[in-house]
Amino acid sequence: MKFVRYICDLVDLLCRLSILLCPWACLIMAIGISALILGLWPMHLIWTYYCIIRTRMVGPVVKLLLLVAATVILILWLIVGIPGSVLAGLLYGFLAPIMATFDAVGEGKENTFVHCFVDGTWSTITGSCTVVRDLKDMLFHSYFSIMDDLRLQTPCGKPYEIRLLDIPGALLSAACGLILDVIMFTLIAIYKCPVMLFKGWKRLIQDLIGREGPFLETACVPFAGLAILLWPFAVLGAVLASILSSIPLGLFGAVVAYQESSVVMGLSYAVSSVSIFDEYTNDVLDMAPGSCFPRLKYRKQKNEDSSHGGQLSKPGSFDKENQEGKKPLNRVTSFKNSMDEFNPFKMLDHLFAECKRQGEVLVNEGVITMKDIQETKSGKVGSGVLNVGLPAYVILNALLRSAKSNSNGLILSDGTEITSDNRPKSTLFDWFFDPLMIIKEQIKAENFTEEEEECLKMRVLMVGEPSNLKVTLPHVPSLNERKKAEIDAFARRLQGITKSISRYPTSKRRFDVLVKSLLSELERTMGGSAPANGSQALRLRGGIARMLSQKSVGKTANIMDEDPEAQVARKALT
Repeated sequence: MKFVRYICDLVDLLCRLSILLCPWACLIMAIGISALILGLWPMHLIWTYYCIIRTRMVGPVVKLLLLVAATVILILWLIVGIPGSVLAGLLYGFLAPIMATFDAVGEGKENTFVHCFVDGTWSTITGSCTVVRDLKDMLFHSYFSIMDDLRLQTPCGKPYEIRLLDIPGALLSAACGLILDVIMFTLIAIYKCPVMLFKGWKRLIQDLIGREGPFLETACVPFAGLAILLWPFAVLGAVLASILSSIPLGLFGAVVAYQESSVVMGLSYAVSSVSIFDEYTNDVLDMAPGSCFPRLKYRKQKNEDSSHGGQLSKPGSFDKENQEGKKPLNRVTSFKNSMDEFNPFKMLDHLFAECKRQGEVLVNEGVITMKDIQETKSGKVGSGVLNVGLPAYVILNALLRSAKSNSNGLILSDGTEITSDNRPKSTLFDWFFDPLMIIKEQIKAENFTEEEEECLKMRVLMVGEPSNLKVTLPHVPSLNERKKAEIDAFARRLQGITKSISRYPTSKRRFDVLVKSLLSELERTMGGSAPANGSQALRLRGGIARMLSQKSVGKTANIMDEDPEAQVARKALT
């Protein structure tokens, strides 16, 4: 009885805090996001048209279709974005205090009663401002970086063009697939929603009685109790999500019909997608495997497992026959332990912490100069030493460290190893992790010398045209043309990865903090007076490059007496 009363009192407190803070958070986000959408919309419209017209990646017909699609997307963005900002403000203002209060009642906190009122108040207001700022970075900096790539990128072969004769069949497949999938997905979702409702309640009540699953930690008990009450809304959301998912799946029939140059294949995919959805929902709800709907062949390739009829193999976690004789799954899993595992946000925090640490070292050595910092502060996203070169430099050091240790994953600076077992289970993380593992194996196969590694590091760090890099890169006589081309290829790939990272909303905000930190470190190193112009910075960097090149050929002569540029660099280092 006390436990139920504790939950009710905490829920009442959460509702009062949310009602108090929700209007302010909604006001900040609605005004900020709406101002950004309305203020930048004319510029987005003009620049999108300009970049599509000027791009050399696609042909005239594709450009025309892209212009039509861009017009529709921009109009929908204007219509949906402003009401969406109000809804996002309401949701954030309501949920942020709730999550902060759950943390306040967690184990290990002192003055829990005070934290229940204090936590989640001011942080909700500042969090609303942070959301607006991140969206501004995405709509301004990230948008122009992506559009510049579209405008300036050159195709490897001929520009991409579409086959006009296959367009009518693709449109017919899309229309039929959309009608069929929307109707069938809706019927299947409505038919199976009672199963999801009662099975979910049964599992939550069992966990409540046995203090397992979400009820294991004290901090999660109120939230899990609230989940029992709000579970019907979760089921309703799942039904709506199923109906909405039918739209892209139905339209994908046009892609299949165009790729296979066959209307029959497009229509076969529309029928098969219903069977795939039915079988997937059976697996999720632990129902009978398979589907009563036909699954037709929609690909001409015979080795395509997913393109012909048959049943999807049911995952082992739902296959009761395969579970006989096996150890039962342990449902008593700590919520805190699961949160302490690797996740993309912690990896991003570690990346920027390493950028700050190694950036300060490079500032003290004179490699990163005032010119690089000012270039990043000017807003040149994706083209500077700090926002592209420095993260690539940090990632390269991790790759070299992992290659020398014969690691199967990625070894961080603190000795932590990220492998396929403990890496973040995120598709977004896989886009970066898998290419890095390939680059690591290629670097291991090259077996670079110490001087070649130093040249690779400088090439990765210094972002610019090859003609400008000749002044700053160290000269290593042992490098032949093949080695130089391989180093350039590694550098371009790593810089491309970090350029993609710099486009994410939180990255711009983190880079601003990094720039301020390196600027203060540079001012402290220079005794309060930064280099007056770019020529002095170029001389300083050129001196360091010359010192590296002389080290690579084993010279023991006195650099201070022979090279005035190296003398400037040596004075800066001391």
